Amino acid sequence: MEEIRIGLIGLGARGRHWLKMLDNFNGYRVTAICDPLTELHEMSLEPLKEPESIAVYDNYEEFLADDNVDAVALTVRCKEQGALAAQALEAGKHVNSEVPAAHTMEDCWRIVLAAERSGKVYQLAEQSRFSGVVTAWRDLVKEGKLGKITFCEGQYIGHKDPARYHRLPGTAQLVPIADLAAHPEAEPTWINLMPPIHYLPHELSPILKIIDDRVTEVTAMSTRSPSYVHNEIQQPDIQLAIMKTANDTLMRLAVSYTQPTPPRDNHWCHIMGTKGSVELARSLKDSPKLWLADAQMHDHAEVDWKPQRTDAPAEARGSGHSDTDYYIHASFRDAILHNVPLEFDVYRAMDTAAPAVLASESIAQGSTLMHVPDFRPGPNRRKGEMPG
Repeated sequence: MEEIRIGLIGLGARGRHWLKMLDNFNGYRVTAICDPLTELHEMSLEPLKEPESIAVYDNYEEFLADDNVDAVALTVRCKEQGALAAQALEAGKHVNSEVPAAHTMEDCWRIVLAAERSGKVYQLAEQSRFSGVVTAWRDLVKEGKLGKITFCEGQYIGHKDPARYHRLPGTAQLVPIADLAAHPEAEPTWINLMPPIHYLPHELSPILKIIDDRVTEVTAMSTRSPSYVHNEIQQPDIQLAIMKTANDTLMRLAVSYTQPTPPRDNHWCHIMGTKGSVELARSLKDSPKLWLADAQMHDHAEVDWKPQRTDAPAEARGSGHSDTDYYIHASFRDAILHNVPLEFDVYRAMDTAAPAVLASESIAQGSTLMHVPDFRPGPNRRKGEMPG
């Protein structure tokens, strides 16, 4: 195979961004698009180089049956996201899926089993794990400069556009909260229905990469539902997870879509070890910080770490999310075309998705402690089979 014939499902703003990238990305050829909202088809094709050569579908099963599609770019936002990914793997397609991977434990397992049985590549396209600061911190941990990692905390908190929470039925037309009285027929979008903690992989993924670990236990709490900020939003404002890892590190992570904040990056993270600590900037006036216990440092020092990588190739610049969008497509391509081992494989993907799903279940059960399975084959599970 010299190029990947890729089809994309989910033609929202994020899907259209992916589509334009893939249309100009070395190693890919866009051969199909799919979305049940047909009004999105023409506007999605218009910027592409050869729109007339691309098959158009509004039915997912017909899209998967297209022999001219080797891989599926999954940019949907719905409860069935995990099931759609598994269905594509079961149909013999490679899958590059937007965050989050799945919304139920059943779908997490279905993705793992489908990837194992089919031998196809599954990647969770979580781009922040490719950032320059994550690479720098991972190197510090690998070199032992921070000592034994004992505590991590992080948050993905940002005020989403109030127009993203409702839409007119059967259309892509969004209805701002201020206009709901004039549109009583408006229905909630998935971001309005999804527990915020389900979006935890965007913060958990880079942390687990930095410390090379996985979560084994999780409990969680939540503010009330509906939102205090906008009563029309059905989900709570803040959800918080407390976790423990296989290497005995404690973690505290929070997620919110509605909490008002000053303009800044949605991500914040702090990692503490027995020999030092690192922390991202807390505001636009702040800088990332480093403290090493054995380096005669009396306080944290400011360090010019940024998401943008200093070693990024020219084609990464401007790709989105501080240039890191490039890497989710490059790594997926290289795994398929050149058999380059996928660092963020299906098991590590579920290491980030399952704790979020179980955190939500913990909240529903009164903050019950939940145990996170290891999805890798082992003494209790053969490849391609559910645990006994």
